[in-house]
Amino acid sequence: MDNTAADAATLARVIEARRTIHDFTADVPPRELVLAALDHARWVPNHHRTEPWRFYLLGATAVARIVELNTELVRAKSGDAAAANKRQRWLAMPGWLVVTCRRSENPDTEREDYAACSCAVHNFSLCLWASGLGTKWSTGKVTRDPRFFAAIGADVEREFTVGLIWFGYPQAVPSQTRRPLADVLHDVG
Repeated sequence: MDNTAADAATLARVIEARRTIHDFTADVPPRELVLAALDHARWVPNHHRTEPWRFYLLGATAVARIVELNTELVRAKSGDAAAANKRQRWLAMPGWLVVTCRRSENPDTEREDYAACSCAVHNFSLCLWASGLGTKWSTGKVTRDPRFFAAIGADVEREFTVGLIWFGYPQAVPSQTRRPLADVLHDVG
């Protein structure tokens, strides 16, 4: 097998093996590894090269603000016990990244830019997975709250959230299946 075929086989294994991780160890991943994955995340197809993604790598202060905001939102909807459980779970997340997309006055451009940002999140996830780290991509109500943007120092008028990405070393890797390709492939002549 030549290097190109070996690289393709390795890439295919990483893509098929990647899973959403729900539980992480307490170990914080090395910053250099995360920054390298973010650097690779930028190399996605992007119509008109708008490069609309913005990455917010969150430290303890920003995380605390988001956890408190989410606790408040959960308490209002589901009560104190649910809020306390969610708060405890979120505080246990070892790594936090927010990915936003620049807004556009053109709806077609904004849709294309959102797709590019989603691809960037996937590149980030694949790069981390190849290094032994997992991710969980969240898009819950808290990520659309204007106070969320204030908590990370983003401008809600100029960008919107693509996702809150938790990352770290997996405690467990869930199994996963997909329907056969024949179930979703339409050959159109």
